Amino acid sequence: MIPVTTFAGKKVAVFGLGGSGLASASALLAGGADVVAFDDDAQSVAKANAAGIPTADFRDLDWSRIAALVLAPGVPLTHPAPHRVVALAQRAGVEVIGDIELFCSERARLAPAAPFVAITGTNGKSTTSALLAHLAASAGLDAQLGGNIGTAILSLLPPRAGRLHVIECSSYQIDLAPTLDPSVGILINLSEDHLDRHGSMAHYAAVKARLIAGVPDGGAAIVGVDDEWCRDIADRRDRSGKRTLRISVQRQLSEGLYVEAGRIMRAAEGRAAPIAELGGIGSLRGLHNAQNAACAAAAALALGVPAAAIQAGLRSFPGLAHRMEEVGRRGSVLFVNDSKATNADSTAQALACFGDIFWIAGGRAKSGGIESLRRFFPRIRKAYLIGEAAEEFAATLGADVPHEIAGTLDKAVAIAARDAETSPAREPVVLLSPASASFDQYRNFEVRGDAFRDLVRKLPGFTAK
Repeated sequence: MIPVTTFAGKKVAVFGLGGSGLASASALLAGGADVVAFDDDAQSVAKANAAGIPTADFRDLDWSRIAALVLAPGVPLTHPAPHRVVALAQRAGVEVIGDIELFCSERARLAPAAPFVAITGTNGKSTTSALLAHLAASAGLDAQLGGNIGTAILSLLPPRAGRLHVIECSSYQIDLAPTLDPSVGILINLSEDHLDRHGSMAHYAAVKARLIAGVPDGGAAIVGVDDEWCRDIADRRDRSGKRTLRISVQRQLSEGLYVEAGRIMRAAEGRAAPIAELGGIGSLRGLHNAQNAACAAAAALALGVPAAAIQAGLRSFPGLAHRMEEVGRRGSVLFVNDSKATNADSTAQALACFGDIFWIAGGRAKSGGIESLRRFFPRIRKAYLIGEAAEEFAATLGADVPHEIAGTLDKAVAIAARDAETSPAREPVVLLSPASASFDQYRNFEVRGDAFRDLVRKLPGFTAK
C-alpha cells in the first residue's frame, strides 16, 4: 500500500467503493486523513464497513468541512451529467480527484525523480502496460504494474528511487488527475469510444492528451501517429516546443520508432537501425500488437533498457489474459479469447489476424455498432450473436455473413465449435471478440472471458495451450 499523507488531519470524502475506491480510502486512512466513504450500492458500503472504513450518506455531509472528494473512475464526472455527489462537491467548491492524483502527490513528496510511466489509448493500453512491465522486470528493474489494468495504484509499493511504476490510465482516471506528470507518457492511439462519458470525440481526445502534456522537460512523450487525432496531438506538442517521440506501424519515420517487415526500427536524423524482431512471437500477433510492442520498446529504451534485453523480453512475453489469448485447440480448431475487445476498433485488430473465423460477438453495443468491420466480413465464415446487440449486429451482417442469434455465450460456443469442426480450413478459429461491452450479461470483460475459457475447456477432445 501507498499511504497518502497529503490530506493528513483533513476530512476527505471517497465515493465509489470498488477496488480502487477501497484502496483509496485505506491509503488515506493510513496516511492520517479523516475519511468518510459511500457508494450507491449497499453491498459495497457493507464491504467498506467490514474493512474498517467509515461510511455515511453524502447527502448528510457538511461539505464545507471536506478537503477533497476522491471519486472512483466509473462514476460520471461530466457526461451525460455529473453524478449527484459530484454536483454536491462542485457546489461547495470541493476539488474532485481520483486515485492517480493521490499517487502523484505521494510520488512528488517521496521520490519525485522515481521513474513513472503512464500509458493510455483507446486500444492496446493494457497489453502495452503489461509488456513494458515485463520488459523492465526481465531486465532486472523493480517494476510495479497497476492502474486501469486491474491492480489499484495505491495498492502497489510506494515510490522510491529506482522503483518503476507502470500505470495504465483510462480517460476517466486522467480526468481526475490534474497534476499527472509521468516521466514517460505513452498515447498509443485514439478512436471513437466512451462518448457517452465525454460528450464528443474532441473532448475525449483532449482528455487523453493531458497524459502526455504533463510529461516534464527531460521526460519522454511517446505518441502513436497512425490516426488523425494522435497525429494532431503530436504536431501541436511539437509546435509548442516540446519534443515528441513518434511511433508508426504504417509508414517509415525519419525520427522515432516504426515497424517494417516484422522489425522494430529506430530512426534518428533520417537513418534507421533495427531494435528487435517480432516475427514468430505468438503473444504479439497482428499489426495492433506491433504498435503495442513498438510503444513499449520506446519506453523501455527511455528507461535505459538495452536493445538485447528488449528482444529477450519480447520473446518471453506470455501475453495478456482476455486479449488475443489462445485458449487451446480441439483438433485443428483454435479457440481464441478476445473478451477485452469491447469496441469495433479493438475487434478489427483480432479479425485482421485470422482468415477462417467463427465469430462470437455481441453484448451491450457501443456507438457505431460493427459497421466499421465490414471490410473483414469476407474472413468470417459465420457469426454467433449474443446479448442486447444481437439484433442490431444481425441487421448489419445481413446477407453478407452467415449468422445465427445464439443469445447466450454457452449456446454460441457449442454451435461455433460444432460448425468449426466441419470446416475444411487448415486452421479454423473460434473467436470471442464481442465488439461490445459486457454489462448486459457479465459484470466485466474478465468474467465474460473466464466464462468463455471454461466453456471451451469442457468441450470433448479439447487440448489446453
